[in-house]
Amino acid sequence: MQDQHAWSGRFSEPVSELVKHYTASIGFDYRLAEVDIEGSLAHAAMLNRSGVLSDADLAAIRQGMAEIRDQIRAGELAWSVDLEDVHMNIERRLTDRIGDAGKRLHTGRSRNDQVATDIRLWLRGEIDATVHLLAELQKSLLDLAEQHAATVMPGFTHLQVAQPVTFGHHLLAYVEMLARDAERMQDCRKRVNRLPLGAAALAGTTFPIDRRYTAQLLGFDDVCHNSLDAVSDRDFAIEFAAAASLVMIHLSRLSEELILWMSPRVGFIDIADRFCTGSSIMPQKKNPDVPELVRGKSGRVVGHLIALVTLMKAQPLAYNKDNQEDKEPLFDTVDTLQATLRIYADMMRGITVKPEAMRAAVLQGYATATDLADYLVKKGLPFRDSHEVVALAVRHAERQGVDLAELPLSALQGFSALIADDVYTVLTPEGSLAQRDHVGGTAPAQVAAQIARHRGRLG
Repeated sequence: MQDQHAWSGRFSEPVSELVKHYTASIGFDYRLAEVDIEGSLAHAAMLNRSGVLSDADLAAIRQGMAEIRDQIRAGELAWSVDLEDVHMNIERRLTDRIGDAGKRLHTGRSRNDQVATDIRLWLRGEIDATVHLLAELQKSLLDLAEQHAATVMPGFTHLQVAQPVTFGHHLLAYVEMLARDAERMQDCRKRVNRLPLGAAALAGTTFPIDRRYTAQLLGFDDVCHNSLDAVSDRDFAIEFAAAASLVMIHLSRLSEELILWMSPRVGFIDIADRFCTGSSIMPQKKNPDVPELVRGKSGRVVGHLIALVTLMKAQPLAYNKDNQEDKEPLFDTVDTLQATLRIYADMMRGITVKPEAMRAAVLQGYATATDLADYLVKKGLPFRDSHEVVALAVRHAERQGVDLAELPLSALQGFSALIADDVYTVLTPEGSLAQRDHVGGTAPAQVAAQIARHRGRLG
């Protein structure tokens, strides 16, 4: 019986069953099948153009690959662990169909540059899909922000009430984060989109190949210019995992806030029932499971980044079998990230805001104290002195159990003769917001302007 492996002539005994299953990657790399076929077809076209592959062989390869692709899409192709990986599975199926023409397909390439090409082709498409999903989530956030461009809520530092902001302004902070995430993805794509094919095992090939033609056929911007580097490095995958980790960290931060806001002790929002679950024992419970899982899954994605970094850290040039371990963390990173973006875009459309609770919280924390300090500075008092004056006023209001805006003018003037009756225009939350009418500020007009800017950017 013919040995299944392409290198069988070198060995005096077959691979053990334990080793076969331990080293096989077909259980997860089958998802590269379509890009593997795409890369092989481009390689065959290049070999034909270079005079290495005949017209008849090229036609047979194209026909055979079309049939295999149809089988894969129909779920009819049985993957064999004996053939180790997706590349050998497809090559063997092709050879079974078209004979010697299939055996000639691998001329001038190695599985080393083949797999590196496949991963880049696959990841390029997933980056494009991720950028689209990031845009959809930003649009969901913008829709909610637009509804609440003037809704007052407390801004926090140290989880203590700091100054009034609008809920729309708060949401726009996450739009900014996600916009940078999309930029990082698009920048990462530039380094992903370089062709390794033609590097062969590590040193290039003796055949008269045209790598730039292959790159053109596959839509790559450039070729990898060093054959050793082309087959061995996975820094592009690490870079993607780092960008993905930042997205998940941003969404984890938002998740933490949604969980806090939904708590009855805060009560700023409600999340639609379809994104929540109940308790097996406590009938009153409504648990924010989706944000909690996103918060947890962020650790999963960051873990994959660490796995990929660790995978590469001690590898000598060129290709090593270690690199087979790049796929599962990369695949799961993409799956987790994209599923999270999809569900978040939908969930943000299912959030009900409770403006009364938000405004009441602003009034509990003397959020306009800084506005009073700024008011005094504008009247001519040095800031450090105004800071002390307002601190004393806050202590007095605390003892009285009232907000600064509820203190009578006479009481306020007891702390500074510079205070006049116009002070009340800055002591209300709405007055505080209105004064921050500059680019990046929380004034409702500025929030509306930023929403318009983002909508123009996203199209």
